[in-house]
Amino acid sequence: MLIHQIELNYHLRIGKSDNNFKLTLPKDNYDLANYIMKDHYIFDFISLKKDFKEQELENEMLVKIKNLLIELGKGFSFVSNQYKISMEDKDYYIDLLFYHLELRCFVVVELKTSSFKPEYIGQLGFYITAIDETLKKEIDNPTIGLLLCKEKNKLSVEWSLKGTNLPIGVSSYKLNKYIPKEMLDKLPTEEEINLHINIENK
Repeated sequence: MLIHQIELNYHLRIGKSDNNFKLTLPKDNYDLANYIMKDHYIFDFISLKKDFKEQELENEMLVKIKNLLIELGKGFSFVSNQYKISMEDKDYYIDLLFYHLELRCFVVVELKTSSFKPEYIGQLGFYITAIDETLKKEIDNPTIGLLLCKEKNKLSVEWSLKGTNLPIGVSSYKLNKYIPKEMLDKLPTEEEINLHINIENK
């Protein structure tokens, strides 16, 4: 594990997300919240066609949940995907919801397959407030948001974060090399590979 993290420059990525934690979190939580986030994230265990959709990315993360938790870092515990928030006239769905065992707070993760847009901060802020209002208990610390975008402009992120008093981190991510769709469709599934291995070993 240590060798793998060194090869992926873990030490250069940790604590590098663009965030407003220093302004929005208690002093005791700021350093740890900053440290649990990276920029960029490397999801090299995921292979998708070039023009993938957010749902496809989310599904691949769930299939490889162990690898995802390793890349997110120590302390993350998976709670749910597509977590439902019900209002009087509409339902909203949070892409991924985690609980951080050391920070003692929920972490809302919003996935985007496009470059950063300022309006994404408002959407994530709404989800953070919704979790604070419906799921957070008195013993929990304020919910934190992590926005994962394909790309980002640092200045756009900084200006957008100045407009909110909710703790949000914004990071980019990298996937494994893209695989052409026609080739991806022909590749065996993980279950098929494991079945073949089991047959060979009998």
